[in-house]
Amino acid sequence: MTGRFIRLLLLLVAVWPAAAWSAPFDFYVLSLTWSPSYCEAEGGSRGDAQCENGRRFGFLVHGLWPQHERGFPEDCPTDVAPREADVRALADLMPARGLVRHEWRRHGACSGLSPADYLKTIRAAREAVRIPAAFQRLDKYVMVSPAGVEAAFLAANPGLRPSGIAVTCDGRRLREVRICLTRGLDFRACEEVDRRGCRADRVVLPPLR
Repeated sequence: MTGRFIRLLLLLVAVWPAAAWSAPFDFYVLSLTWSPSYCEAEGGSRGDAQCENGRRFGFLVHGLWPQHERGFPEDCPTDVAPREADVRALADLMPARGLVRHEWRRHGACSGLSPADYLKTIRAAREAVRIPAAFQRLDKYVMVSPAGVEAAFLAANPGLRPSGIAVTCDGRRLREVRICLTRGLDFRACEEVDRRGCRADRVVLPPLR
């Protein structure tokens, strides 16, 4: 009996990291950060490359996060990391290579995908979302309503519904647009994410740098 117990314990120890690495989840949240807001709030003082004048980044990918209907998995054990070539290949969407690696460790390792496939899924998710034209060439500060930003994304993305998107802010600036996607990268509802949207009536949208 003792021998069987020890063998079972050893088996559980052997398979646990793989089981944890491929933690189940229900859907993804694609988080798009408005780069000028990030640069104005903290990125510029850190000297982040995306904040250099002339880069003119608008919405960049912050992350692609596996989610449960309530809560989300994070920091799943992993002993693998993205290859440098794969990280660099994502530079047009996520210029900060350190962020790509951080997002893999914090969220991607919980997706059940390899690092390379997770980064490919980030690109596919971003390509599934159309950025409204109003946010592609912005040369001056404007005041916007979170509801108006949400409406612009809804109009630009047939199939996206109000219950599947959340606009976030820091009290003064618009910070992110978060869009919920199925594991097959179709639009879907996500009430918990939607409830966490910005409550301000109007926020600042800094211009492209």
